[in-house]
Amino acid sequence: MKTLGMIGGVGPESTIDYYKNIIALYRERKPDGHYPQFVINSIDLQKGIDFLEAGNLSGMADFLLSEIEKLPRAGAEFGIIAANTPHIVFDEVKARSPIPFISIVEASCDYAKSRNFKRLALFGTRYTMRADFYQKVFAREGIELVVPEPKDQDYIHEKYFAELVPGNFLPETRAGLFAVADRMKDKIDIEGVLLAGTELALILRGDSHNGVALLDTGKIHCQAAVKAMFS
Repeated sequence: MKTLGMIGGVGPESTIDYYKNIIALYRERKPDGHYPQFVINSIDLQKGIDFLEAGNLSGMADFLLSEIEKLPRAGAEFGIIAANTPHIVFDEVKARSPIPFISIVEASCDYAKSRNFKRLALFGTRYTMRADFYQKVFAREGIELVVPEPKDQDYIHEKYFAELVPGNFLPETRAGLFAVADRMKDKIDIEGVLLAGTELALILRGDSHNGVALLDTGKIHCQAAVKAMFS
């Protein structure tokens, strides 16, 4: 059994969800009473945000790598970053990491391809929605990713950091997020919403909404990680 190392804390609420998902998925594969052993390095979310706000992507990569280097010392043989936004520097991190890493973007793309999706809305932080690291991967498989209108991007981003990251999940925010999805469904006929912010799946629970699939990137990432544990 390979030992997983996880960069968590970005943010804490979704790290808890990752922890629960990994245990549940592991026990589905190995229902013998045992639990998986894995390593979590919970890092300072604010440091990462500061690098992004300053547009200092090399600093962001260096910060992540300094934390990743602690994982193999604790016994990890491969790793994941339990968040979407840090994947803006994933290619550099993967190239310099002392252990292999599984990308949430690649895992989510594989899942979307298996479901034969062709057009998805991309919800996430402003950093994720305005970057192209998701689009580049999905475009290779002929899957179109569409971001919300600028005012809706601002709404999602503000709710994300003001409410979701601190663990405040309000019914009116859930309704507001679904309203964004409904408008996109009406205008451009999206097949699903890629929840490319791991806290989004904590408020938009379920597999679908009004005929639109909800793709939980965090859970998809956990499935890929647990599969690698057993490989």
